[in-house]
Amino acid sequence: MLHRPLLLAVPLALMTAASLSFVSPAMALDGGGDDPFELAQATPPASPPPAAPGAGPERRDDRRAFNPRAFCLDRIAHRAGNRAAVKVRLELKPEQMTAWNAFAKAADDADAKDIARCNALPTEMKDRPTYLQRLDVEEQVMKARVERIEAVKPTLQAVYDTLSPEQKAVLDQPRPMGGMMRHGRPGPR
Repeated sequence: MLHRPLLLAVPLALMTAASLSFVSPAMALDGGGDDPFELAQATPPASPPPAAPGAGPERRDDRRAFNPRAFCLDRIAHRAGNRAAVKVRLELKPEQMTAWNAFAKAADDADAKDIARCNALPTEMKDRPTYLQRLDVEEQVMKARVERIEAVKPTLQAVYDTLSPEQKAVLDQPRPMGGMMRHGRPGPR
């Protein structure tokens, strides 16, 4: 990865030098008095401004604080937005709305539990948690997710059973895994 910029820089430098060799003699014959290379050499380079304290690679331990509560609440908001988007894309018929409303209520109830869990989180974390602390958090998140799935799945199954094959195709589209790439067409959660 470090070689790629070097591989691109060398041909660029060679092309620049070659093009300057054609330009410089032409400028000398023209008698142009303001040679940019002479002007650049005549003025000493300005020293860069001093770096702010804590800036730069020498202070990698000084990271921005992380807000676990806001991150958690954002995920719930995205989930609710995704549900609304799926509802619109499904173009539900009036006879399907009863099943959807039951699912939406179960999902909203699960969201309320998640919001309570999120509100118990700190608003700022400056220090990186230890490996065991991260493992504990991961375990809690997974347990909450399983609890959410168990609460919502029966009502989602009821919605799914009312869908036409075309609507099922909308809902069955694969979702990106892991949460890092949520730009696809996620289904309801």
